[in-house]
Amino acid sequence: MDYRQAINKAAALCSRKEYCSSEIKKKLLNWELSDEDVEKAINSLIDEKFIDDQRYAAYYVRDKFRFNGWGRMKIRFQLRAKGVASMQIEEAFEEINEEDYQEKLAELLHSKKRQIKNKDEWQTKAALARFAQSRGFEADLVFKTIDQVLHNIT
Repeated sequence: MDYRQAINKAAALCSRKEYCSSEIKKKLLNWELSDEDVEKAINSLIDEKFIDDQRYAAYYVRDKFRFNGWGRMKIRFQLRAKGVASMQIEEAFEEINEEDYQEKLAELLHSKKRQIKNKDEWQTKAALARFAQSRGFEADLVFKTIDQVLHNIT
């Protein structure tokens, strides 16, 4: 595939869905463009606003938090794996309201608690902690919220 075809195809992809620059770079390399052409294409797509890592990070944070119920740690890890800069990740996290974040964790823990059959409080706490931390929530917030959830229900 030549440079013009590749950039048109990449622009078409980016117009349908948000991509970060590293994802498009992988696609361009898979289409067997030279490293020089890949960089030129990425810069062109950024200049034309087809690619914007800040915009991508903001959408990713918002979607993974709202729809997947992920915490900051898991989202941050996934964005770093995609090559998004730490500064852009932190700016994207500013869109999450702290109160909404804590409410989402409490909602997830309430839901999970109903699924736990074991009545021993320590095992219940351990199961809830494992669940919340696997979702990427911070340990200190997890334990504080678990105590609130267990004492409000029991």
